[in-house]
Amino acid sequence: MSAQEPVRRAYERNGAVIERWLNEDYPQIAKEAKLEKATIYLGDEMRLRSDHISGTSFALKGQTPVVRATGQRFGCNMVSAITNRGELSFMVFEGTFRNATVIEFMKRMLRQVTRKIYLIVDGHPVHRSVAVRQFVADNAERLRLIRLPGYCPELNPDELLNQDVKTKVLLQ
Repeated sequence: MSAQEPVRRAYERNGAVIERWLNEDYPQIAKEAKLEKATIYLGDEMRLRSDHISGTSFALKGQTPVVRATGQRFGCNMVSAITNRGELSFMVFEGTFRNATVIEFMKRMLRQVTRKIYLIVDGHPVHRSVAVRQFVADNAERLRLIRLPGYCPELNPDELLNQDVKTKVLLQ
């Protein structure tokens, strides 16, 4: 036995659904994308805050390390999508993640990417909204929106990008 940092897993996750996604759903999506000469992107959104502290530091025993920073908090948000080959699309925005934000992001992707786009996203309410579904339907010849099973961020490599940005970039 050794001391290890545990991995968080939500109680709500459904192992059977995730297993089916990995063994049946995603291979079928990849097969269809290949036939349509489409590019598969996995997308996510995140919030960056100036007061985010990550990593570890050192201090004398019994004393808590102190990180000096401004007391005036600020932040921004980012929506991004990444392929399994590392192609990245992203958009930085202010305010709340809303229908208009994801629609603008998808419009930008459609302008930048010449092939059909299969965009795999989580179950955020914005991704399920009527406005987003209508936009996807209006652009069905070039865009397909697919949802991941619930509570399984480990299936989305864009989550790793978010983690890198929060832990590596904010330390600079």
